[in-house]
Formats: sequence, C-alpha cells, structure tokens
Amino acid sequence: MLVPIAALVLCAAGIAPAADMLEYTLVIKDHKFQPIQITAPANTKFKLKVVNQDSTPSEFESNEFNREKIVLANSSTTVFIGPLGKGHYKFFDDFHRDTGNGVLIVE
Repeated sequence: MLVPIAALVLCAAGIAPAADMLEYTLVIKDHKFQPIQITAPANTKFKLKVVNQDSTPSEFESNEFNREKIVLANSSTTVFIGPLGKGHYKFFDDFHRDTGNGVLIVE
C-alpha cells in the first residue's frame, strides 16, 4: 500500500515520473556528438540517451553540470540532467577531447 501512496504524493508535489520526463538523444559517431548542441528548458529535469555508434568506448562528461558516464562501444546509456538554471553548459567525450565536444543550452 505504500507504493501507491508514494506515487500520489509525488504527483501531488508536481514531480513527474521518469516515464513522463523529457528525453533527448545524443549520438556519438566518429568520436563526435550529433547534435553538437542540445536545447532544454530551464528548471526541468530530463533524460539524455547517449548512443555510441563507434567501435570504441566513449565517456560523456560535463564538469559544468557534474555528470560523467562511460558509454561502451555500440551501446547506449541514459544520463539524468537537471534541473538547471538558464545558461550554456559544455559537455565532452573525455576519451576523445579533440573531436567530442558539445553544448547544452538551457533557456
């Protein structure tokens, strides 16, 4: 009985379950992010699905919004981000810093 009550409390508090959360997809191909720019709403938590299409691992990382996740070759992972204030937040592939760079624009 506690689970349904907890779900009602979360909904009443305005916290959306993960299934209703905004989701964006970021592809890694040839050690580059596609797209290199993602725009998301301010003060909103969202999911970022990172898909690595390369035959080597990559590491999605941002010092500015404090995330770090290894994405194995030919696989994907989900990173939860936010809520963040308005601004520009850089992210990069720590294994391929010369080519793997992007920016998250929060507005």
